[in-house]
Amino acid sequence: MRLAVRLACRTALTIALAAAAMAVAAPAAGSSRIKDITTVQGVRDNQLIGYGLVVGLSGSGDSLQNAPFTEQALKSMLDRMGVAVRGVPLRARNVAAVTVTANLPPFVGVGSKIDVTVSSIGDASSLRGGTLVVTPLMGGDGEVYAVAQGAIQVSGFNVAGEAAEITQGVPTAGRIPNGALVERRVPGSLQGLQTLSLELNNPDYRTAALIADAINDYSANRWGRRIAAEQDLRTVLLNKPHDLGAARFLAEIGQLLVRPDQAARVVVDQRTGTVVIGQNVRVSTVALSHGNLTLRVTEIPTVVQPAPFSDGVTAVEPRTIVTAEEEDGTLAIIEGTDLQTLVTGLNRIGLQPTDIIAILESIKTAGALQAELIVQ
Repeated sequence: MRLAVRLACRTALTIALAAAAMAVAAPAAGSSRIKDITTVQGVRDNQLIGYGLVVGLSGSGDSLQNAPFTEQALKSMLDRMGVAVRGVPLRARNVAAVTVTANLPPFVGVGSKIDVTVSSIGDASSLRGGTLVVTPLMGGDGEVYAVAQGAIQVSGFNVAGEAAEITQGVPTAGRIPNGALVERRVPGSLQGLQTLSLELNNPDYRTAALIADAINDYSANRWGRRIAAEQDLRTVLLNKPHDLGAARFLAEIGQLLVRPDQAARVVVDQRTGTVVIGQNVRVSTVALSHGNLTLRVTEIPTVVQPAPFSDGVTAVEPRTIVTAEEEDGTLAIIEGTDLQTLVTGLNRIGLQPTDIIAILESIKTAGALQAELIVQ
């Protein structure tokens, strides 16, 4: 009996500890990890670019007469390979001049592989089936950091006949997965840095303060002191403990949960009719009415025949009918104390997305929209 009671107590204690661990690990609604809403200052990609040639195209390459730079590059490449083509006109259509772009990740080592994007700059109709020859990729300082080569993957296609043409996607651009080898490492390291800076992806003063508070609460229990301080709406400064590496320190800090604050914004896209309203958007009490006036002009020309046995001629007399239709406008009072109330008020009037955009712009002009209105 005593053994059974002991086992039951141990089982209950295990279940209680597991439930407590799950409650601590479960993120609160709307919370995000610090690593997902910030980046470490100085840890970023570097853009690379190069000029190269794509060969092996099935008659869809550049016409060398219209793209002389392609012919010059092709002759230079053949000269370096020991083929004398100076003064010989070339008329190949299976070569295309391209620009090759890539992003060099931070701390990437020599010999690593990165993806590249290949885009035609001549009059080639398609890069499908082509192979990029060795192309050096340079950074903004003019140094070569990678070399690209390989078969191009093109998702689009272009099929043309004498009277019809079908094009899907963009056949003049493609990608080469792992198509470039890193030849030079970008200088920079986190080793030896005592002070680190976190930059917010969406700058906000309150979010920066919340991040600093969350890190200080953790560091007070972990290292016995506060290590974070918000500098401005974008930057949070961190003082790394001396006995901890930068990578492990950022790994621990990045797992902390913070509920970011949102700026009050309304984003509208007039081309697609998309309206995005933030959670903190508020509208002061306003009364609005929205109606449409439609003017329709119809031209119905009338043919007038002359009288029999007369010297008259057939004439066309213009006849214009103008009608005006105006939809009933409903006067409604909207008070957006929260997002749900605002959306409900707009839906109650029965508006289309284009109408909502026009109303939001008018409310902003009237000074009743307590948010930033961004029109794209």
